Amino acid sequence: MSTQTKYKIPQEAHIGHVHLKVSDIQRSVDFYCGLLGFEVTTTYGEEAVFISAGGYHHHIGLNVWYSKNATPAARNSVGLFHTAILYPTRKDLATILQRLRDAHYPLTGASDHGVSEALYLNDPDHNGVELYWDRPKAQWPQKPDGSLEMYTKPLDLEDLLNELH
Repeated sequence: MSTQTKYKIPQEAHIGHVHLKVSDIQRSVDFYCGLLGFEVTTTYGEEAVFISAGGYHHHIGLNVWYSKNATPAARNSVGLFHTAILYPTRKDLATILQRLRDAHYPLTGASDHGVSEALYLNDPDHNGVELYWDRPKAQWPQKPDGSLEMYTKPLDLEDLLNELH
């Protein structure tokens, strides 16, 4: 990969929102708002809705502009692998895990990545969703050379749920 000039994105930059093509607005709102707890901030006719956590203008946009009643994209096609939603604490992650269990909503995975713990599932259109929390930076595992040691190990869900007691 060649670059014209060396450039670093500002350290304060972050992903502001993701905008997903969905096949059914109401079904997606039921998932993202009804199950995961996001709030609708505004709608754009009957073709798009914008949702957020904590009153931000939107963290996720959902639209049917090109995808109304469409079937999910093939798993082996290019596109978004997953949207990752960062929870502030391990207890918050445990709370959403219990909510998913109570709703009998299936997980596709659960992993300990060393720097974080994550739950994986699909939204109704089979868009991947990661729900996770970051361990404090001081606890991130490091390799002998000082770089991060990230890995994928099974997450102990029962231990996570113990955060609720």
